Amino acid sequence: MLRKNHGYKSQSKLRGVIPSAVRDNSTCALNFIPTCRDSFSASLIKFESHNKNLPSRISRLQQKFPAYKIDGLIFFNMSNIRYLSGFTGSEGVLLINSGKTNLLVDGRYTVQAGLEATDIQIIEYGDKIEGIIQAIKKLKLKRIGFEANSITVEMYNQLTNRIQHEVFVDLADELKLIRACKDETEITLMKKAAEISSSAILSVIGQIKPGCTEKELALQLEFNARKHGADGLAFEAIVAAGENSALPHAQPTDRKIKKGDFVVIDFGVKYRGYCSDETCTIAFGKLTDKQKNAYQIVKDAHDRALAMIKGNVQAADIDRCARSVFGKKYGRYFVHGTGHGVGLEVHEAPRLASNSADILMPQMVVTVEPGLYIPGLWGIRIEDTVLVKKNSCEKFTKMDKELIIIE
Repeated sequence: MLRKNHGYKSQSKLRGVIPSAVRDNSTCALNFIPTCRDSFSASLIKFESHNKNLPSRISRLQQKFPAYKIDGLIFFNMSNIRYLSGFTGSEGVLLINSGKTNLLVDGRYTVQAGLEATDIQIIEYGDKIEGIIQAIKKLKLKRIGFEANSITVEMYNQLTNRIQHEVFVDLADELKLIRACKDETEITLMKKAAEISSSAILSVIGQIKPGCTEKELALQLEFNARKHGADGLAFEAIVAAGENSALPHAQPTDRKIKKGDFVVIDFGVKYRGYCSDETCTIAFGKLTDKQKNAYQIVKDAHDRALAMIKGNVQAADIDRCARSVFGKKYGRYFVHGTGHGVGLEVHEAPRLASNSADILMPQMVVTVEPGLYIPGLWGIRIEDTVLVKKNSCEKFTKMDKELIIIE
């Protein structure tokens, strides 16, 4: 019997405009593709309304060029490229100078890029390295900022060996927070993603019975989420029972659920590109007093950390607050940070950890997820995703985190 009940309602609001592009089929390394708008192509692709914010996102970066001492920025991280251009493909390069933005793609993505990345010059390349080099030379860039954590050593060496008079400036630290503060449309999409994943978790909890396996529950989670509108999973679902729940990133197995188990369900979906992330720990059958006490410790750590979240708070202070609840007896069993940012990626800045220098700001979306893992026995994790506000936070995830016992 399930001791908790939950309700949900939709909050999704989307509208869009549809561009189109013309492809140049010539064989040179760089083909500049003109973009245009087409009134009847609305049936082809639907865009989220956050595209209206793309120019201001790029403008904010361009305004920082003097401080960074650069005349251009190159992006390889596909989430950053999507955030700045609207392009949702899996391969490409974004090159920004003080007055223009260029999206470099290969022939697989030329039409898609023209449809998605409006008011941006689309450049088709035959060879990626050659295409980047030619674009840099055409724009006459000399000092180019880049994300060192998003490029391989091999690609970096290929570029720097070919471009002798230009300088690449590592701005990974300066750029890590560019997506951290969400706009209203991003918030709406993330609320919808959280609603879908919470609904899927609730439906699966009601199906837990003796003999069902972790894999079966994980499969049902994904099915339920997609049925309710998810575009995909934010990460591989974690369903871990008994001793497997002591593994923070366990993979679902054929282990069957048994009486006395803790069952950890860590689940998230993608909706219009944006991720959700939520963890519930369910009790199946009667628990020992030690298990009940441990759950309450994790719950207290979770609640105290949530109560601290607001603008202008050090992320490390949130982690210290949660960790202090565990004390000497259980402190060594809390083996990861307290939380992380969520957005186009399920793990992004800021980090809520003891060694984090990040400061929480309004409009950031972060998780709070303390956990306790006793090897060979059981584990507990409780996680919510919240929006940071000026003086408080707003919870996106819907599941009640009081102990749920299925009898």
